[in-house]
Amino acid sequence: MRRVLALLLVTVMGALVGCSGQKDTKTPEAPAAPSQGEKPAAKKDQIVRINIGTDPETLDPGVSTGIPEANVELNLFEGLMRLDKDGRPIPGMAAAPPEVKDNGTTYIFKLRDAKWSNGDPVTAEDFVWSWKRALDPYTASEYAYQLWYIKGGEALSSVKLKTKGADGKEVDRPEAEVKAEIKKLSDALGVKALDAKTLEVKLEAPTPYFPAVAAFHTLFPVHRKSLESNPKDWFRKPETMVTNGAFKLQSWTPKDKVILVKNPDYYDAAKVKLDKIEYYLIEQESTATTMFESGQLDIVESGVSTTELDRLKKEKPNELKILPDLGTYYYRFNVTKPPMNDVKVRKALTMAIDRKAIVENITKAGQVPAMAFVPSGLPDASGEFRKNGGDFFKDNDVAAAKQLLADAGFPDGKGFPKLSILYNTNEAHKRIAEAIQEMWKKNLGIEVELVNQEWAVYLANQSSLNYMVSRAGWLGDYVDPMTFVDMFVTAGGNNQTGWSNKTYDDLVKQAKSTGDQTVRMKAMHDAEKVLMDEMPIMPIYFYVRVRLISPKVKGWSEPLTSGMNLREAYVE
Repeated sequence: MRRVLALLLVTVMGALVGCSGQKDTKTPEAPAAPSQGEKPAAKKDQIVRINIGTDPETLDPGVSTGIPEANVELNLFEGLMRLDKDGRPIPGMAAAPPEVKDNGTTYIFKLRDAKWSNGDPVTAEDFVWSWKRALDPYTASEYAYQLWYIKGGEALSSVKLKTKGADGKEVDRPEAEVKAEIKKLSDALGVKALDAKTLEVKLEAPTPYFPAVAAFHTLFPVHRKSLESNPKDWFRKPETMVTNGAFKLQSWTPKDKVILVKNPDYYDAAKVKLDKIEYYLIEQESTATTMFESGQLDIVESGVSTTELDRLKKEKPNELKILPDLGTYYYRFNVTKPPMNDVKVRKALTMAIDRKAIVENITKAGQVPAMAFVPSGLPDASGEFRKNGGDFFKDNDVAAAKQLLADAGFPDGKGFPKLSILYNTNEAHKRIAEAIQEMWKKNLGIEVELVNQEWAVYLANQSSLNYMVSRAGWLGDYVDPMTFVDMFVTAGGNNQTGWSNKTYDDLVKQAKSTGDQTVRMKAMHDAEKVLMDEMPIMPIYFYVRVRLISPKVKGWSEPLTSGMNLREAYVE
């Protein structure tokens, strides 16, 4: 009964998002899971060419954080569970839905007979080793907290690698001491291979959406021998990039293409129709859009030109897809640097921009101005989380913003230091940054410079807090508000603001420690209020997905919490 209840909760959550995602975000009508019709027999040239917008930083699922990386990894690897076209978790490497015991705190996964792309069997120990590796502090996975649901997961990933020396400065802890602590906590971690095909997972608290978490890329298995043979670049070379998904790596040419080919050792290879996927790494929107219209690209997943949207809506109504999404476009503030360490300044900046103008004049695809962080489309204990939570500030409230800035000691911007906005290479990001630059200048008298960096450098500078204000975006990893709320816990890998608040941390822990939906949802509402009161981030708008997809590509799916899955796609 516990097992059925847990799966039912996840299914209901998925259904809620599928409905409210379109209604509450007011996106143009588009099917969440387009019907692609009956599949014909595969033809000779089963190749799909898709632009993902930039060169992946890595294809190591245990450490990656970006959307371009996740989109490729989705077709290279497979977790215990995977998401169906409607976003519901279904068995992947698991042969069946998990057995749930001990009041929802123990999951037993039985693995199917599956192979890695080199012919090795996929075993329960592959998952044990991969998850422990992701939690190991030496791995430094920013997404390690996705495994904190597992008993002992947070303790393992929180092992300190440094300590304070006699002079008060940080120094490395003795390696032997650190490794001994890691081994002790790793041995006690709540994940165990009961046999080659049975995995036992013990959780800190009941987590009804854990099957969906098990479909997330941080929990994908990696092939230990291949990784250890080339720890630094194993994922770049076909000979060491051993995968367990529908495709395997053929080549990776930086700043050009990542090419995948069908994996004949995949357990469900008979359903895989494509022979090859070519991922293009084009950052310029205009170039990607032109290449699609000239037939050089079949799909533009990232890079649909916003300046061409009005024309594309008229001329390419069958190719242009505007789909619901579960995400928030926002700016981070580095609260460790003055004047961003003053909450009055952060609030003034947040309230002095016109979100309505941004979504109507720049993004133009039905995005919704965001006056909170958690987007629409997520269930509450009763009703919908965003609707119940409401807005936390007014859009374009210039009078209040000017007063806050004056209260912070900068009347009409006098004496305010020059700000910089960091963003990764993308024409839409640039236009949004230019608009905000102008708004802050006009409304607050603040000078702003724009700093554009390529993807990998931009990510590194965010992680090291080497910025003042930085563009960011977050898409939900599973269908629950927690996928947004737990981002900003102290020292969380994806926090990257320098912000810390004990009350917030305690509320997140409270929400994660109970299966009582009323209690956990209230804790998350309270946590979001703390976040918005402190304002280490500036919400701008709630996403929709804008794609160009050739009508000849059939069978693709893109559920709310996933990238484009081409497992059963084919070319007509």
